[in-house]
Amino acid sequence: MSRYAQVAYTESVQEVQREQGSALSGIRQLAQGDSPDLMGEHEAGFIESRDGFYLASVSETGWPYVQYRGGPPGFLHVLDERTLAYADVRGNRQYITTGNVRAGGRVALFFMDYARQARLKIFGHAETKELADHPELAERLDHPRTDGRVERLMTIRVEGINWNCSQHITPRFSEAELAEALQPIRARIAELEAENATLLAEAAARR
Repeated sequence: MSRYAQVAYTESVQEVQREQGSALSGIRQLAQGDSPDLMGEHEAGFIESRDGFYLASVSETGWPYVQYRGGPPGFLHVLDERTLAYADVRGNRQYITTGNVRAGGRVALFFMDYARQARLKIFGHAETKELADHPELAERLDHPRTDGRVERLMTIRVEGINWNCSQHITPRFSEAELAEALQPIRARIAELEAENATLLAEAAARR
């Protein structure tokens, strides 16, 4: 996470690290260099398994904004080791993220796996692209994608990556995750209900 540290550990952050006794760890990370962090198979697999993520952008007045983007797993595509992209569909038509990206483009992405208590943070530069100008990319991002009218394409050039610790992540489970976990229990209940029905029928026949 060499580049991640270079972006995140500003002078003010380093000052607090010194005050709190964690400066040595920060210094070690900063010493690793300033080359962009690359997504490997682990990061790509994690990202493409998510059905949503949080996207933070910054306005030209300096105010941050966080938006949740959701869709089927894989709707955020990993194009290569430094590039993410998705088809941006129509929402509430406030266009705050789109405007912020146009103004500057610096973004942060936050990926959560509550069930497994894992999270991934990414710094990057976002850019919007018109559908008509990039037909091949539009076709590639069309499946899977979020339902709705696609208004533009969003690409994100990754700068820094950081896997966060699992501390304080409260386990939560999606409907799909619960369905998978409960499937053996439901199967066993169905089996017992069928067995019970058979026993009741046999008992009734002996009366």
